[in-house]
Amino acid sequence: MKFSLDKTFSDRETYELIAKAIAFMRQNHCQQPDLETIAQQVNLSKYHFQRLFTQWAGISPKRFSQYLTVEYAKAQIAKTKNILELTLDAGLSSPGRLHDLFVNLEAMSPGEFKTKGKGLQIRYGIHDTPFGICLIAKTTRGICNLHFYDSVDETVAENCLLGEWTNAELIYDSQATKETIDRIFQPTEVEGSALILHVKGTNFQIQVWRALLKIPLGSIATYRGLATLINRPNAARAVGNAIGKNPVGYLIPCHRVIRESGEMGGYRWGTERKSALLAWEASQNKSLK
Repeated sequence: MKFSLDKTFSDRETYELIAKAIAFMRQNHCQQPDLETIAQQVNLSKYHFQRLFTQWAGISPKRFSQYLTVEYAKAQIAKTKNILELTLDAGLSSPGRLHDLFVNLEAMSPGEFKTKGKGLQIRYGIHDTPFGICLIAKTTRGICNLHFYDSVDETVAENCLLGEWTNAELIYDSQATKETIDRIFQPTEVEGSALILHVKGTNFQIQVWRALLKIPLGSIATYRGLATLINRPNAARAVGNAIGKNPVGYLIPCHRVIRESGEMGGYRWGTERKSALLAWEASQNKSLK
């Protein structure tokens, strides 16, 4: 049974439908399924699906599908390599942050790292986003965690945070985190202050996470390329491990790193979400349109 044309969807429901459609588009790209075939996978009429998808992505499903191909990914890898090389040569930080978002990463001290959050008060909340359910957590100095889930409740969220912040005081306070979520996922055209990330990690992990911030919106790098960026060209595997430990999804854009073959590779929060993020960012990047 198809959903009614009058049916409206929450952010969570919209993402679930979009993710299912994207998975089908990726898996069947060679057959180039038409709009009606894709819409059938999510039990929508082709008109309702076209409208919903365009509202979410800003472009049609047909146009969006070009950003899901291996060929497109390989082309973007080459472009990104040139951008990052120019950045290194000029000694500048890369442009192209998401809309008006600027992110500064502040690492915790070795002492703070060892105490696993002792003396820290961490407020956290659970929110719907265009890419599914999100858990976000903040210290008084900045965002320390941002994780995506297919479903999550307060207990699951607290257990997740306790695994990383054993000795911190955890406070569920979605009102305190909503303003930050709105800044991240509903950015305005007015330039604001930078978003501060307050993260704990080894020196190498911090180095990798800082390098990720240099990859511009709509660009795609490889694990080897990122290793080269931090002057560790033979450490691609270690770079991959550090990426897998990224505590702040989306803002530290580990989703922009894929395999040299053009395949997605792994992602802490699911390959389909990674595909959705990459293709959505490509659709938002005016220079790619």
